[in-house]
Amino acid sequence: MKQLENKVAVITGGAGGIGTATAKLFLEEGAKVVLVDLSEDNLKKVADELASNNLSYCVADVSKETDVKHYVQEAVNKFGKIDIFFNNAGIEGVVAPAVDYPVDTFDKVIAVNLKGVFLGNKYIVPQMNDGGSILITSSVAGLTGFPGLIAYVASKHGVIGIMRTLAKELAPRGIRVNTINPSPVNNRMMRSIESQAAGGGDAEPVKESFESDIPLGRYAESEEIAQFALFLGSDQSKFITGTTNPIDGGMMA
Repeated sequence: MKQLENKVAVITGGAGGIGTATAKLFLEEGAKVVLVDLSEDNLKKVADELASNNLSYCVADVSKETDVKHYVQEAVNKFGKIDIFFNNAGIEGVVAPAVDYPVDTFDKVIAVNLKGVFLGNKYIVPQMNDGGSILITSSVAGLTGFPGLIAYVASKHGVIGIMRTLAKELAPRGIRVNTINPSPVNNRMMRSIESQAAGGGDAEPVKESFESDIPLGRYAESEEIAQFALFLGSDQSKFITGTTNPIDGGMMA
C-alpha cells in the first residue's frame, strides 16, 4: 500500500521548488493534492508537468485572510477532507543590515512567512481530520541568526513558536505538528540571496561560502526536503510532534 493512500494534502508555496517536488512525491504515494500559490501561470505549469487527476490548485495570497478561507474551502470542495497541511509558502525579502532593512519589506516577509502560517492553520485545523499532520517549513535560519536576513530569520524563528503551540493544542485530536528546517536549498530563493549578497557581482563565491559552512559540502535538493515531508505526512511519524528537524548536511551540528 502506498504511504499516503486516501489522504488529501494541501501545500502552500506549491509552485516553488520544494512545493513541486513534494507534490510529485505525494501523488506517487497515493495522495490527492491541492497546490496553493500566488501565480496562476506558475501553478498551471506545475499542473501540466505533474499531469494528475489527483492534483488541483488554487491561486491565493497566504497573507490575506479572505484568500486563505478560499483555498481551504476549495480543497474541501474538491476532495472532501484534509489530512496533511504543508505550510511551505515563504519569501526571502532583501539582504541588508538590520539598521538599513526596509520597513515595508520587513512587514511583507512577516506577513507571508509568519502570518500566512498562522492564518493557514487557523482555517485548516477545523477542517482537518483527527490524526492528521501539519508541516511547517522553517529553516536553519529558525535555529540561528544570519547577518543581513533579519526579517527572514525572525519569521522562521516565529513559525517554530506556532508549531510548538499547535503541537500541544492539537495533541488531543492526534494531529501532529512539526517544522522542517532546511539548510540552503538549491532553488530560486538561494539564487536571489546569493545575488543580493554579491551586490550584483559574481554570486559564485557567495554560494561557495554558504557551502563551506555545510559539513556535507553542498546545498540540499528540493527532493530531499520532499522525502522528509513524506515521512512527516505519513503514518510512519504518528508519534512525532512538536519537533524541529534540520535537513542541513550537518550545518547545525
